Amino acid sequence: MEQYGKSVIEAPGAPTPIGPYSQAVRAGGLIFVSGQLALDPTSGELVGTDAAEQTRLVMKHIESILDVAQSGLARIVKTTIYLTDLADFSAVNDVYAESFPMDPPARSTVQVAALPKGARVEIEAVATAPTTSSAADGGTPLMF
Repeated sequence: MEQYGKSVIEAPGAPTPIGPYSQAVRAGGLIFVSGQLALDPTSGELVGTDAAEQTRLVMKHIESILDVAQSGLARIVKTTIYLTDLADFSAVNDVYAESFPMDPPARSTVQVAALPKGARVEIEAVATAPTTSSAADGGTPLMF
C-alpha cells in the first residue's frame, strides 16, 4: 500500500524485521533495503558461523527483497557493509563480488562494535526501481 509517497516492501524469502522497521521501502525511483542479517526466514535464528557464510545468505535476502520489488541486484547503486571485525573484509569481499560480476555499486564498509543476534555482517542497499511494469502493458505504474 502506498502512503505518504512510499510503499513498504515485504518479501517472504527474507527474515521478518526484528524491530520497528520494514524490510524495504520504495520512495520515488529508489528502493531502500534495510540492513540484512544472516537470519533464517522461518526461525529468525542466525545462520552461519563465519562471515563468508553469513554474507552469502545476506545477499540472498537482499535479492529476495528486490525481486518482490521487481528490481534486482544489478539495479543496486549503493551498499553499506557493517562488519564486527575488519579481519573478515577479504572473505566478505570475495562472496560479495559474486553478486556483482560487472559494474558493482558504490559501497562503504565499516567496522562496528556489535550487530544484532551476534551477527558478523550486515548489509543495507539502495537500488533503482522500475517506474513501469513494462512497455508492453502500456506503462502501468507498479504497485506494491
